[in-house]
Amino acid sequence: MVFDFFKNKKAELQKEEFRIEDLVLSKLKVGFLVDYDLKTYRVSACNKYQWNEGGVSDEWELTSGSETSFLERSEEDGEVEWSFCHKLPISKLEGDIAGEIIRNEDPPEKVVLKGETFHFEEDDIGEFFRDGSEEGLSFVSWDYSDEQGKQFLTIEQWGEKKFDMQLGFVVEEFQFINILPSE
Repeated sequence: MVFDFFKNKKAELQKEEFRIEDLVLSKLKVGFLVDYDLKTYRVSACNKYQWNEGGVSDEWELTSGSETSFLERSEEDGEVEWSFCHKLPISKLEGDIAGEIIRNEDPPEKVVLKGETFHFEEDDIGEFFRDGSEEGLSFVSWDYSDEQGKQFLTIEQWGEKKFDMQLGFVVEEFQFINILPSE
């Protein structure tokens, strides 16, 4: 009987036990909290992108109040890069960019958002896996960067006529602090 008590306690502790090494950005899980730029964000989804060019990107959907942001980790040639972005409607771009993509099967070489010009960098095809799903959604993406190289803009096409757009910038892992596990 005493043995059963300690056995059950040990099992409970192992289930709840956390290793401090797990409290790093690349191991965020749904429900975790993390601070960035004087805001606390809750991880609401952990997504994955599989790229035709051969890479994989991890993405964490972060919410703070009514604001949703995305933290992405990608690796190329052994170099890890982190980025932070927000989704915007493609209609925020000057001109009918969605219409142009549908007509020409390609976007223009440059796009303008709030008076700022972004230049085409590269395109890719990929599959998006939402929150651990094994069923991916196919899409095409076009990446742009601003003239100073500080911000990027990505246009994504999902199917024939659905478009998403993200505006973001590169961040460093050390800028994210106070990582806490879910309750």
